[in-house]
Amino acid sequence: MSTHDPSGATMIIGQRIVDGRESDYQRWQRGLSDAAAEFPGFVGADLRPPTAVQPEWVVVYQFDSVSHLQDWLNSRVRSAKLEEGADLFDGPGTAQLVSAGHREPDTLVTVVVSHRVAPESIDDFLAWQKRLDAAERAFPGFCGSELFRPIDGVHDEWTISYRYDSAEHLDAWLTSDRRREMLAEAEQFGDFTLRTIDHSFGNWFSFGYDDRPPPSNFKSSIAVWMGLYPTVVLLTLLTSPLGMPLWLGMLIGNLLSSLSMSYFTMPYYVNRILGWWLKPRRDAPQPTTDWRGFGLVLAVNAFWVLVFYLVTVVIWSLP
Repeated sequence: MSTHDPSGATMIIGQRIVDGRESDYQRWQRGLSDAAAEFPGFVGADLRPPTAVQPEWVVVYQFDSVSHLQDWLNSRVRSAKLEEGADLFDGPGTAQLVSAGHREPDTLVTVVVSHRVAPESIDDFLAWQKRLDAAERAFPGFCGSELFRPIDGVHDEWTISYRYDSAEHLDAWLTSDRRREMLAEAEQFGDFTLRTIDHSFGNWFSFGYDDRPPPSNFKSSIAVWMGLYPTVVLLTLLTSPLGMPLWLGMLIGNLLSSLSMSYFTMPYYVNRILGWWLKPRRDAPQPTTDWRGFGLVLAVNAFWVLVFYLVTVVIWSLP
């Protein structure tokens, strides 16, 4: 196994293989590892066969950071490969992430669900999970799912991750009557936790409640527009007395805008004003909520237009 920076990330995945398909699995896994090698931050992959004490095939992925590892784990390329090799697997696998840090991925929209299942209910749970997976596949934008068994000494929950190609498609599934029907069948398995991984614009949209779907690309763009306009104008007013040429002023201004948006504008201005609109409650009336939010964005931007008109035309003219 390759050496790697201790600040990197390692994913250990165990999987039982259908009897007689071991050679097919090894060929498939080599192709999967070759695909992983094309992704940024890849350090190495190591495949280990079962032993007398370890009945699973184990593959160890190493990347230079958690973000690069998760970009691979949640990529469309890997999802397609998993679909190709689905008939090789004898039941769900196990997965363990070894890293000191965490960062959310920026590829597909992913939901991670954890279930605590009593030992006597495992067979029923697996049968229900198959029906749930079939129901998810019938919805537009579904890009694959994975089911992992508990790992002794690490965690005692069954973990399921499923991916959609957009927040809109994910929300359609999460709010569907079909999903509600399926969840009603799962009451015997006890409580579960659900976490939506928001990928749009990195960590610009973080509200502290991950059980709601991430904002759509349209909402995200509108929210960024509301934050970017005053940020850019204010920074332009502050830097204009320096008399920098256009090419240098744009370079410095874009850097300052990016830092301001990440550390101040989005978390302390935009998200506080629009959090209820970007990630509305499940019972929020629609389309009323969406229209109210869009109207608020227009009103806030109109306010800034008036302020900057007065400042730059009536009170002070830019040099």
